Amino acid sequence: MKLLLKPLQVIYVIYAIILFLVMMVIVIPFVLIASLFGKIKGGNAVMRIVHWWADVWLFMIGIFHIRIVEEEIKQHQPYIFVSNHNSYMDIPQMLKAIRSPLRILGKAETGKIPLFGIIYNAAVVTVLRGSAQNRAKSVKTLKSVLSHEISIYIAPEGTFNMTDKPLIDFYDGAFRLAIETETPIKPMLFLDSVDRLHWSSVFSLTPGKLRTVYLEEISPEGYSPFEVDQLKQKVYDLMEAKLKEYKASWIASGE
Repeated sequence: MKLLLKPLQVIYVIYAIILFLVMMVIVIPFVLIASLFGKIKGGNAVMRIVHWWADVWLFMIGIFHIRIVEEEIKQHQPYIFVSNHNSYMDIPQMLKAIRSPLRILGKAETGKIPLFGIIYNAAVVTVLRGSAQNRAKSVKTLKSVLSHEISIYIAPEGTFNMTDKPLIDFYDGAFRLAIETETPIKPMLFLDSVDRLHWSSVFSLTPGKLRTVYLEEISPEGYSPFEVDQLKQKVYDLMEAKLKEYKASWIASGE
């Protein structure tokens, strides 16, 4: 049966890629115009355009978002949102999950992709992890964003989790930033992104559900700059336990 369905999946994937590219070309002029209005107003406009792109694309390829709310997002509260990272589908899922003003921390290298880089660089605070000077500049930008009551999304694993464990090790950045700016952390779980689009192949794309679980926020209050590891571990332990509770598909039995 799978063999018979494979040609249909190939056609579906080609359709999804063409639609993605066509929509990218359509939104680029609007992104360029929005960017003229500065980092804050212009950046917010760019993110609204990108949200629209994600909404339409996911709808047109038969992928629907489901919210599972353990603790609701507070209105007008800037957060540092964090999630597990298993798939390229995490980005459109994140855009469906977070509808408040937002900036994303992402790798600077991705901004070099032709055409897509125009949108990426307008919507993302980029970082070169190998450059201490660039990292410091990115942190300064993120602090400015938070001061304007705009939330930030960071994938603390830093790269795809390609293991059968719930999570891989977290970087410190999100948690140090939370302590320094006294911004609450809002953990989320992306349960189905790797099932919709496996990290190993674009031709694994399938329609279906994308579930986002909104976990309880974790306050950095009471943590000193020397206790980044403790805050990081608290968030890690919560997310790991909840991924097991929700039986995330990539976790090996017995974990």
